Amino acid sequence: MRIAIFGTGGAGGYFGARLYEAGEDVVFLARGAHLEAIRRSGLKVVTDSGAILVRPAQATDDPAEVGTVDFVLVGVKAWQVPEAARAMGPMVGPDTAVCPLQNGVEAAAQLSEVLGARRVLGGLSGTLSFIAAPGEIRSVGTTHFVKLGELDGRPSERALRLRDALAHAGVDAEVPPDIQAAVWQKFLFVTAFGGVGAVARAPVGVIRAVPETRRLLEGSMRETQAVARARGIALARDSVPQSMALLDSLAPEGTTSLQRDIVAGKPSELEAWNGAVVRLGGESGVPTPLHGFLYASLVPLERRARNELVFPA
Repeated sequence: MRIAIFGTGGAGGYFGARLYEAGEDVVFLARGAHLEAIRRSGLKVVTDSGAILVRPAQATDDPAEVGTVDFVLVGVKAWQVPEAARAMGPMVGPDTAVCPLQNGVEAAAQLSEVLGARRVLGGLSGTLSFIAAPGEIRSVGTTHFVKLGELDGRPSERALRLRDALAHAGVDAEVPPDIQAAVWQKFLFVTAFGGVGAVARAPVGVIRAVPETRRLLEGSMRETQAVARARGIALARDSVPQSMALLDSLAPEGTTSLQRDIVAGKPSELEAWNGAVVRLGGESGVPTPLHGFLYASLVPLERRARNELVFPA
């Protein structure tokens, strides 16, 4: 299969490299120094068990150079999804399926608005991977998964094809019976992990061990669970214990992209994570005071990173 990775960051780079290593025809879309390094030396993914080298790598910043593909895996940041949807048109043919990998609960709707719902799968991924240097992805731990499926819950051959390709590449891939619930389950997990980690400036091994931050994690998860239920999402009754168990299983040095971006002074996915919990909770009449605290604590740094606010010298 021909698969385009639209956004070769941590998730896109890791899963794209795995697919390449398994023999799939993979083309990577990237920008700037990262793209130049991939073109020059290939894409290197360093994992705890060794390295994957994609060389020579098919890499470009122009979707028109790629042509029609079977699948597009969307690995850009959440706020970049609408722009990506408008740009990927030259790669999307009548039978192309587009699958978002980013965290958040609005990417599939944003893609559908531009490309049409019939071309879009629901999807989510989990991996503690990030760009360590131009052309190099660093991946921490052993948690690497993708869940995908049709937005209306029907079984489909294309969803199974993509799942099987990922599984053949050594990825924990699944087509759950309700992809919408799966997306919200991940959202519940990552908004708590990301928001608390960013405010505490501490990795997961610390925030899960300190009683005060552990209570904050659990409480913010319960808020997201309440918002999901108010919006008709069938989250499991034990979704919070499930998420805490997953958090307890992660490598202790793990952090989220939200935390890393905020610490580095880069624009982050704050609005699509904790900001979205607050916004969607408000629309649904569900109080979200803990997410409100996390969002309010981080939004000055977010606005400074976006050149919307200047801190005094």
